[in-house]
Formats: sequence, C-alpha cells, structure tokens
Amino acid sequence: MNKLNETDYGTPARATGNTVTLEIDGVAVTVPEGTSVMRAATESGVNVPKLCATDSLDAFGSCRLCLVEIEGRKGFPASCTTPCEPGMKVKTQTPKLAELRRGVMELTISDHPLDCLTCPTNGNCELQDMAGVVGLREVRYGYEGANHFDLKKDESNPYFTYDPSKCIVCNRCVRACEETQGTFALTIDGRGFASRIAAGQNQPFMESECVSCGACVQACPTATLTEKSVIDKGQAEHSVVTTCAYCGVGCSFKAEMKGSELVRMVPYKDGGANHGHSCVKGRFAWGYATHRDRITRPMIRAGIHEPWREVSWEEALSYAASEFRRIQSKYGKDAIGGITSSRCTNEETYLVQKLVRAAFGNNNVDTCARVCHSPTGYGLKQTLGESAGTQTFDSVMKADVIVIIGANPSAAHPVFASQLKRRLRQGAKLIVIDPRTTELVRSPHVQADYHLKLRPGTNVAIITALAHVIVTEGLCDEKYVGERCDVQSFRDWKEFVARPDNSPEAMAGITGVPAEAMRGAARLYASGANAAIYYGLGVTEHAQGSTMVIGIANLAMATGNVGREGVGVNPLRGQNNVQGSCDMGSFPHELPGYRHVSDSTVRAAFEQVWQVTLDPEPGLRIPNMFDAALDGSFKGLYCQGEDIAQSDPNTQHVAAALASMECIVVQDIFLNETAKYAHVFLPGSSFLEKDGTFTNAERRISRVRKAMPPLAGKADWEVTVALSNALGYPMQYKHPSEIMREIAALTPTFQGVSYEKIDRLGSVQWPCNDEAPDGTPIMHVGRFVRGKGRFLNTQYIPTDEKVTRKFPLLLTTGRILSQYNVGAQTRRTDNLKWYSEDRLEIHPHDAEERGIRHDDWVGIESRAGRTVMRATVTENVQPGVVYTTFHFPESGANVVTTDNSDWATNCPEYKVTAVQVKPVTQPSEWQRQYERFNQEQQGLLQSAQTEAVK
Repeated sequence: MNKLNETDYGTPARATGNTVTLEIDGVAVTVPEGTSVMRAATESGVNVPKLCATDSLDAFGSCRLCLVEIEGRKGFPASCTTPCEPGMKVKTQTPKLAELRRGVMELTISDHPLDCLTCPTNGNCELQDMAGVVGLREVRYGYEGANHFDLKKDESNPYFTYDPSKCIVCNRCVRACEETQGTFALTIDGRGFASRIAAGQNQPFMESECVSCGACVQACPTATLTEKSVIDKGQAEHSVVTTCAYCGVGCSFKAEMKGSELVRMVPYKDGGANHGHSCVKGRFAWGYATHRDRITRPMIRAGIHEPWREVSWEEALSYAASEFRRIQSKYGKDAIGGITSSRCTNEETYLVQKLVRAAFGNNNVDTCARVCHSPTGYGLKQTLGESAGTQTFDSVMKADVIVIIGANPSAAHPVFASQLKRRLRQGAKLIVIDPRTTELVRSPHVQADYHLKLRPGTNVAIITALAHVIVTEGLCDEKYVGERCDVQSFRDWKEFVARPDNSPEAMAGITGVPAEAMRGAARLYASGANAAIYYGLGVTEHAQGSTMVIGIANLAMATGNVGREGVGVNPLRGQNNVQGSCDMGSFPHELPGYRHVSDSTVRAAFEQVWQVTLDPEPGLRIPNMFDAALDGSFKGLYCQGEDIAQSDPNTQHVAAALASMECIVVQDIFLNETAKYAHVFLPGSSFLEKDGTFTNAERRISRVRKAMPPLAGKADWEVTVALSNALGYPMQYKHPSEIMREIAALTPTFQGVSYEKIDRLGSVQWPCNDEAPDGTPIMHVGRFVRGKGRFLNTQYIPTDEKVTRKFPLLLTTGRILSQYNVGAQTRRTDNLKWYSEDRLEIHPHDAEERGIRHDDWVGIESRAGRTVMRATVTENVQPGVVYTTFHFPESGANVVTTDNSDWATNCPEYKVTAVQVKPVTQPSEWQRQYERFNQEQQGLLQSAQTEAVK
C-alpha cells in the first residue's frame, strides 16, 4: 500500500442512523445527521479551503477561510462549524467568497515568512496550498510593520523543531494535545497579535509536560512544528503503510520514504488500533533500524571467549545445522530447542515453532509470553474458553466504569491511554488497582474515583474481596449468569467468595487497602451499565498470576460484563506481537491455535501438511531449558529476536545456563545480552525490512510491509527457511503470504485470514472463519467460546517471597514511556534524553530511615543477587515498596528478581521481590563482572569487524 497523501475531510465523521439531504453547488448530497457542511462538501468531491480544520479534531472555526453561502441565511457561515440541514442549499464558490478568502489569506501571509523555496515543508504545506487555492497574488500590507519574524526557534526536542515565526495560531496543535493525546501541554500564550503557541508555562518543549507523541506536529498546517528528519532529509516521495514494532497496541503508520531511506513515520489515520495517533516511540524512535550497531554479516565462533569470525550465510547456516545435529547425536533429540520472538511477525514465529517440531523433532519451543502473559492464556482459556482479550480498543468509548489493574497504560500503551482518557473526560468512572500512584490516578483532567493501593502480591485477595461484596450485596447479574454460565460452578463460587474470611474487612490487613474503599469500588463496578477491566503485567507476573486472571474473569461474568461493547476482560499485551507469538503455537504444549500436542486429530492435520511425525509429549518451557542446561541434558538453543539474558529473572542463573550450552544460535539485529553467549550470530531484520503480519492485544492482525531491503540480505523468515533446509527438513516458501495460507489452512481461528482480505479491510480480528468472514471485533457475543462460562474459586495463597528483617522492602517492576522492554531499540535513539538509566523509586519515609537522598547511589539486595542504581525519592510508591524499570542491562534489575513463578505457567514473579536497600559508593560485584564481560564481548565483535574490513 502506497499512500503519501490522505484526504482530510475537515471535521470528524458522524455515525448516526438518520441522514439529511442537502444541495452543495447544485448537487444533491446525503450525509449522516450532524455532519458539517465542510465534510459533506469534501465527501461529494468539493474541497472547501481550510486551515484550522482537520478531520481528527472537533471543529473550531477560527481561520475563516472555509466560509460558504447558504440560501436564506445572512452572512457567510464557516462550513466547518455549520451542521447540514435538510433542504439546505450551499454555495462554496462565488465571487464574494473568493474575495473574502483572499482577504483572510492576505492577512495571514502578512505575518508569515515568504521563504517557501527553502522551507522544509515546501511541497507539503497547507498554508502554501491554500494560498494557491484562493488565488493570492499579492500582499498589500507590507512587511515593514510589526511581525514575528525574529522569534527564536525552540530546538530542545530531539525530534522536532518549533519555529514560532511561522505560527498562524490556528490552534490545531493545542487541540491535538488536548483532544487526541490528552496531555494538555500546549496553550495559546498572549492575546491578539501577541498570541503564540506555548509549551507548559512558556517553557522549552523538553522542560514542559509534552510527551512528544507527535500529535501537534501531525496537526500543524505550516512549518511551525516540523520533524528534524524532514529538515535534514527533505520531503518523502512515497510511503508504505505498515505496523509499529513496539507495544501491543499495534499502531498503523505510513513509512514515508525517499527511495529506500526512511524520512519519517506518520501515524495512519485509517489504522484500526490508533486512528492516526501515535506515541514518542512509534512516531520518532525508529533510528535503531539503521543504527551503526546493526550487525549485518553472519558470524561464528567456537566458544564464548573466542573471537567472532564473519562468514557467508551458507557457512553460518551449515555450521549451525551441523552443531545442532552433532548435539542431538551425542545427547539425544531433546537436547536442543528454540525460542520464538514476540517482535517478529506471525509468519516468522510460525516457522520457528515448525522448525523445532519438524526439524528438531521435539516440542522444546517457548516464547517471551512465558515471562509476561502466559497466565492470561491459561486463565481466560479455563473460564471463557479463549486465550485472548474480548474487546476492541474502541470499545472503551462505550464503557461507563473502567477498572485498570496492574497496568500503567500512559507509560506502556500510550495510544490506548489517550483514548481511555478521552472517555474519562466524557464522564466514565475509573478504578485503579495498583501499588503505585500512576498518571491515571491523578493527572490533568483525570482523577480516579478509587485507587486501591494494595501491597504487592495481594491481587487475589483484593479480587476475591470485591467478589465478596458483589455476591453478598446481591449485585450479580443472575439472569446473565443463568443464560450464559455453568450454574453449578457459579453456585460453588458464590459460596466460596461469600465466606467471611473473603470479606473486605478480613482482607484489609492483608492488602493494606481499607475495607470501605474495596466495598465502594466493588459497588461502582457492579452498578455500571457497562464495566470494563483492563490489566497488565501487574496481574500476571505473580505466583498467583493465573489465579488472578481467573478472578478477573469471574468478576466480569458474574456482573454480565462480557460479550458486548464497553465491557470485557482486556489484557494489555506488552510487545508488538506477543499475542501473535502465542497464537502461532510457541508454547511447548500447544500447536498453532492453542491446541494441545497430545490431541491426535490435531497432530494428524499438521503431520499431513508438514510430512513428518510429531512428538505428542509437551517439551521444555524456558525455565526448564535453563535447569536442563545446568544439569547437562540441554545443550543447544535457537533464539530468534529475544534477549533472555536481560529479560528473564535471576540473571545469574540464566547466564550460568547459557554459558553451559555447546551451541547457541542467536538471530537478532544487535549483539544483545544473549548474543554475548552465542556461538552463531545470524543477522536479523527490522520491521521495515520485511513483509508479514503482527497481531495486537485486541487480536487485530495487521500487515507489516517492506519499506527497504534487508540490510543483511535476508528477512528473518528467509533465515529460518534456510536453516531448516540446512538441517535437512525442506521449506520452500517464496513469500510470507504463502506461510499465512498454511497457517489459515491449519488453524480454525485463522481460517479466513489472507493478505488479500487484510489489504481490503485494513486489518482483521480473529476468529476469522466461515462464521465470522470479516473477523470478530467483540468476543463471546451470545455465548462463550467454551459454551458455558466457568467459574473457578480463587483462594488467596501468600507468595513465598515475604519480607523479613534481612529483606524488609518489596520490589516491584514496570516500564516507562520513553523506553521499551529491554531497551535494545530505544536505547539506540534520542529517547535516552528522557530516560538514560534505570532508577529505584523509594518512599521518603523509607529513604529517610536509610539516610538516602534523591539521586544517591543505592544497593538493592535480594536472596537472588545484588545490584546498584540511583534513587528517586517519591510518594508514587507507598512505604515498604520500591520500584524500578528494566530497560538497561547494566542496571541489573533482574539480577535481584527471583525464580519464583506462577503455579500454572511458570510466569516469573517479577512484581514481588523482598529486598533491602542501602546507600553505597560503588557498583555491585555483579556489575563489575558484567562490565568486564561486556568489554570483552564488544572487543571480540570489533575485532571480527575490523578483520573483515582488511
């Protein structure tokens, strides 16, 4: 799809059942009731001049360029703010209108630099276009009077510049910041002629509340707000519509290109998940794709302390295959395995699990969902019957009560957070269940009705206490349950949650949340016409992660909040394709479509197409692989696009396991932490260099389209095909569309999915099959996937990770807006200017008790290890709780997290680690060892690259 310019209809579309018919320039036009005259004209092919209007924002009516004549009406109304009426007769082109429009444009241009030929937006400037449209040929007012030409630019933001001399005060940027983003960082400063756009309290952009989402840049019709990449590279000449490779929102973007060079990423307004909005990562942090650290030549070495040697693709693949076969011959077929990537496409993930099952001959395959959302898959499968969220993101706009549990959307899913905040500003009620005070608890124009600031590890206690209130106060939707759910399991569950030991009063001492707050939140949730739950890793990354997901599903079913718009159970997936990696069969016990490997009928279908006999026994999970490596029975690993050495808990345990293996093959774009333990490095490709699909948190399958050739010569799917062929198992795909055809043929929920359909519809939400040929936006409508919804009891069991005199604080972890996951991508961009190190948040009381001041270096010690980082003293955390992020490998956040895990899925308990925090003056011993190892590995890489140049 090549879309450089999109039609701007001036005002948002109206979706009403009624229509009106009017006449525009003598032509009858029928539009939905409430449509503006401007939009009606544009839809009929008549473009009314405009400057302050754009179809992503509500009409404002300030520029007076869009004036029209309406028969029987005095004056010249603005078409953007005038709604269509039946029988209305509109003229958009008359001599008087032409005169008025030229006058408006003349006044505007009189205070605007006429440097069009050297302006960075020359050829893509609405002001320039409108001057041509209205026929402006001279400016009579001269330039010797007062003007703004000497105002200084604000270059503080690394990604865009603000040139106030070119501002026409159309207010679009201010409205975009308010309406689209919801940050309210921009205002109009001054009055009359002196008015100009200001960030914060007339501060540089980087010192203001601006979150650099790019909405203001997108909205600006002049060169006032311009991407620095456009200033540097010039205007693009074509674009490719693709999907962002950051979080699970799955935003659609236009990659605007000059040949094979990326100029900028522009959010695509027809994107089903983002509707033309973006965040700082997707919009601006794409420089990693061509960063100097990219490795573009295959490399091999005999041991991890040996120098790398750059080789051809053929030699690298042949060596990897021979090593895997050698290991299997020596240690048995189960001695090797693979890890699929949640950053790669569905097609690439599918091929890796296929390679493991068909070419390796075992089921030793896993994915990063093991350490994030595997409890979602288990809990929702057990209760509702499907391992995925129930809604679209747009569904939140119909919610009356919104519950956010263990998630910080403003940091981790910012585009969805903007939509959520829009709904809150419209009057929806909000309940936040989180140990920290996040932005959604209290920020401009957002105030949570309840913040249940629980102790880490007590999620299940609080969800069961909420259920107790709903059951004992008669707030269940008995009719819904009787029609939709298994009645016996409901009765058993009601009896369980109604016990006095599950009451808010009984749980208050455990959770640290006052009983009345829990009762009030439960009543609010149960009494809302539409109540929706959104949750994140603060739910799943616990010893009772699966139990908590079950508890959330119980609550939603009991109140009738599943199966329509505005309700549901919505996991906020972390990485761009973590949903897809699960869908594609990346777990050791499941084939694509969440079907167990022991099912002989399912296995037979795959065996027929793959022409191989499949193992009916589940393979090793990631933690099992580490344990098996240390006991000597697991010796080889193919790891595509994941960095388990940084992302998995108990780093020293992981490092020891990796160091004990005989052949690790890493496929990535950088020498990440895992690659430092590798014996074969296969260069990966970024999302800009390949075709395929991603599946976001709302089950939306969107196209990834190649915008530039792979820097290493092969896309990731081509590398896996070549490795499989080298192993002696033939794969003959010529294009990822062929892989999707195979997925559709073998996976019932993907049966109707094809590239042709995605291209035609824009995106498709699975299930997509004969019953739902265009996909399924809302799940469980009318009936649950499993038939009758099943309730399961959620007994609270305290985690083994308890505070002691030695470790009196609880550490919990999370993300920040500017950085992403292990930081391999964002650390190689200017996002470092917002956040350049992991820091430990600590409450003032705990800091004072320990003699810790803001910015001090502190040691964090747990039973797993010790690391050092700088302290941020803040009341965002409660006494007894500390918090950090995990975006920088040298911080060693996962050195201290333990290998405690969820009882059902082995998802690590990142959110609860007992620690002690003390002031220190030097790095930890682990950090000193890490620095030595890192310098060694970087030196070995540099030597190989230097040798290759000779």
